[in-house]
Amino acid sequence: MATAKKVDTSARLKRQYNESFRAELTKELKLSNVNEAPRLIKIVVNVGLGKAKDDKKLLEIANNTLAKVTGQKPIERTARLSIATFKLREGSKIGTMVTLRGDRMYEFMDRVINIILPRLRDFHGVSNKSFDGQGNYSLGFVDQSVFPELSFEETATPHGLQVNFVIEAKEKEHGKALLEKFGMPFMKEGK
Repeated sequence: MATAKKVDTSARLKRQYNESFRAELTKELKLSNVNEAPRLIKIVVNVGLGKAKDDKKLLEIANNTLAKVTGQKPIERTARLSIATFKLREGSKIGTMVTLRGDRMYEFMDRVINIILPRLRDFHGVSNKSFDGQGNYSLGFVDQSVFPELSFEETATPHGLQVNFVIEAKEKEHGKALLEKFGMPFMKEGK
């Protein structure tokens, strides 16, 4: 009786990380244990819409964009404080967000690095200055039209979105090393 061969259906970047990147990062960063290697915990994709308090359709458009781009239903965010100068009331819907984990996270990252970033006009690499102290990385898109999942009609009302890569790392350089392994195209230091 022949046994069925087990096929690994996990995301490509997740497989690469588990099979080779972890060990390589441990060696390159001179870490004592493979479990100390930096790792991607989650990706948070978020759209802030200050104008949504006046136009409810804008929030609907942003929800549709995030659902199509990430494959997950977004959560609407509300204002925590009332700020009179911005004509903002506590509890007003001002944004929407999605948190990606597991295979969806790696698949989204793969699409951003290999499909979306190369499609950007006059693209010379992502900024080296978008890291915080812990090694997390933020990437902003001015317009949602770069995502191939969206039709022309769905990009008629432009809005930006923010992609945050939450990384468990000891320091900023470790987070950058992890993203470089995944293929993130950073700007050359001289530019």
